[in-house]
Amino acid sequence: MPGEQPAPLTDVDALRRGLEQAGYLADESLSTALFLAVALSQPILLEGEPGVGKTQAASSLAAVLDTPLIRLQCYEGLTAAEALYEWNYPRQLLAIRLAETRGAHPSEADLFSEDYLLSRPLLAAISHPGPRPAVLLIDEVDRADDEFEAFLFELLAESSVTIPELGTRRAVLPPVAVLTSNRTRDLHDALKRRCLYHWIGYPDAPRVAEIIRRRVPGVADWLATQVAESVRRLRGLDLVKPPGVAEAISWAAALRVLGVASLAEPVVQRSLGAVLKYDEDIQLANATGLAELLRGSG
Repeated sequence: MPGEQPAPLTDVDALRRGLEQAGYLADESLSTALFLAVALSQPILLEGEPGVGKTQAASSLAAVLDTPLIRLQCYEGLTAAEALYEWNYPRQLLAIRLAETRGAHPSEADLFSEDYLLSRPLLAAISHPGPRPAVLLIDEVDRADDEFEAFLFELLAESSVTIPELGTRRAVLPPVAVLTSNRTRDLHDALKRRCLYHWIGYPDAPRVAEIIRRRVPGVADWLATQVAESVRRLRGLDLVKPPGVAEAISWAAALRVLGVASLAEPVVQRSLGAVLKYDEDIQLANATGLAELLRGSG
């Protein structure tokens, strides 16, 4: 891999331990996929349901590598220009006015120079000087349009971008690109072929409990265990938005703040908005019976 290789990434186990120290519990399969993404300098596509830890995986990887995390949040209508760079037009206009007060006329080269360039995530990742590659998180790439996806494929393949006024920028240290997708639409085969791939599923209840213990300071062991089991049972319902790890963490944090002594039906009823995000889902949980959902979680 070009550039300086970080000491912790001697093997998959070392990366897994590093992720654990950063507060992220990754299984061997995910640890291997992330290790290969770094070692091969190849983009990786992480797919899975919302809230299973795809974004956090990239953030924790950056922490292990001791390198910046540069995030591009994708959305419908996102353009290449918005993701790459833009010119500081207010500053350019000010420069023109200042020059005019002196009787001067700035040239185009003067105005379209490094001084007026605003780097957006993609250019910032390519331009990162090191000593280690930046982690470029392209979050929810499935929300972007087909045109942007095609542009992204070319950029990742070449690790370069052309700025008409300044020329081509080529990465000295190609970023470690982590793409995430909630699978709201199918991505093009060309992009998938370029990437390593890993599906992050819902972890089992014991792992969720351990994650809660690490992410919610001061949470009681019994509460982490009961929340994890209750979330598992909630996912068994036909919900609009099944709760993921993120919702389990939020719910445990809310219950800890409320100072609950047990995961009883009344406190669950009051706190359901921390774990279920649609009124239809809350109504379904109530109709199913909270006592039934809590059965066996104590």
